[in-house]
Amino acid sequence: MVLDLIAFQNDVFWTIVVGFIIAFILAFAIGANDTANSFGTSVGSKVLTLHMAYILASIFESLGAALLGYKVTDTMRKGVIDLSVYQGKEHELMLGQLSVLTGCGAWLLIATAFKLPVSTTHSIVGSTIGYSLLLHGTQGIHWSKITNIFMSWILSPVLSGIVSILFYIFLSHAVLRRAHPLKCGLMLLPFLYFLCISVNIFAIVYDGTSYLGFDKWAGWQVLAASCGMGLVVAIVVQLFVSHRIKRWIIGNKNFFWNKMI
Repeated sequence: MVLDLIAFQNDVFWTIVVGFIIAFILAFAIGANDTANSFGTSVGSKVLTLHMAYILASIFESLGAALLGYKVTDTMRKGVIDLSVYQGKEHELMLGQLSVLTGCGAWLLIATAFKLPVSTTHSIVGSTIGYSLLLHGTQGIHWSKITNIFMSWILSPVLSGIVSILFYIFLSHAVLRRAHPLKCGLMLLPFLYFLCISVNIFAIVYDGTSYLGFDKWAGWQVLAASCGMGLVVAIVVQLFVSHRIKRWIIGNKNFFWNKMI
């Protein structure tokens, strides 16, 4: 058994090397397309410079992949296709996964070059279904999981739009329509940071990666850690950031926010 495993690993080692190279190209394509969606508004509004966006993207995109990416990877590894179908046909599985990386990377580069809207997730799922249909027809696909993924593509933007509308209405009444919007905005800033940090920490830790032991945390521990981190950041914003922002706005007389003082 050990000798067979060693022989198999030696036989498919070239796919690991080629897969690493293609994955690097795919990461480049994702950075050129998907990452721009995350930082486009920040750079466009001049909150961040382009170089600052590069630095922040390199740090936090890597952290996101390490802390949250395993769920997506695990779903694509065994959630979409039935691995038992490939029992004794591991070479087919390896080549199929290699074709997924190649097809997705090529499509993202083409779409980015022509400035076409594209989704990495759609490309990965479509490629996986494609090679599985070619090799084993409908036998090797978990259609229930595919249905859930397709539904998430519909529900996610709808729910995001609803939350965005509600959030904008709240900010419009709580800040923009007030007699002193700058003062109201600065008062609200720590709460917004608390909410943002708490939600993000909760998303990372709750049922999180087993490599860091997050999957063993109880619900109250996750909630306490999330709220605790959010509270710490909120206090820092209240004590240091808010006053600095106010001084910066007042110091820039030609800045349009000067009209809100």
